[in-house]
Amino acid sequence: MIDIAFSKLAIIGAAALVFIGPERLPKVARMAGTLFGRAQRYINDVKSEVSREMELEELRKMHQDVQSAASDMERSIARNLTQTEDELRSVWDDTPAASQPATMASSLENHVAAKSKDFRKKKLAHTSAVPSWYKHRSGQRSRVISGAARMAKYRAAGARKTSSFFS
Repeated sequence: MIDIAFSKLAIIGAAALVFIGPERLPKVARMAGTLFGRAQRYINDVKSEVSREMELEELRKMHQDVQSAASDMERSIARNLTQTEDELRSVWDDTPAASQPATMASSLENHVAAKSKDFRKKKLAHTSAVPSWYKHRSGQRSRVISGAARMAKYRAAGARKTSSFFS
């Protein structure tokens, strides 16, 4: 910014004291400070707006790059899929349907059924059971006891004698 040394500030202050006068100098100094603060805030707002616009432009450019890469990937996947589909159709048309044994299809179905059953078991084991270390850490109760059992557990030693309500 502006390079003003202490000696220059002292000269400006003395001149202001002479020209403005001691009774109006505090008001003028306060007004100058508020104007200077407004100018600084305005400059900072402009700087932040410019940087925000630059970041927005960079994000738009990255968005376009990602979209073009995704469309290229989609085209290549679609091309590979059609190529594989064409190869499978050519192989399927060359081999007769009677050459495949029925046992192979049934064993494949059994294998898929077994895998899906194992998957369900593993998923239930992972999602339903909450580990005890997590319960202790998060403050969940791992052992719940009734109110009467809690009272009996924490009752003083002398008061543990059983007495009837009516006696």
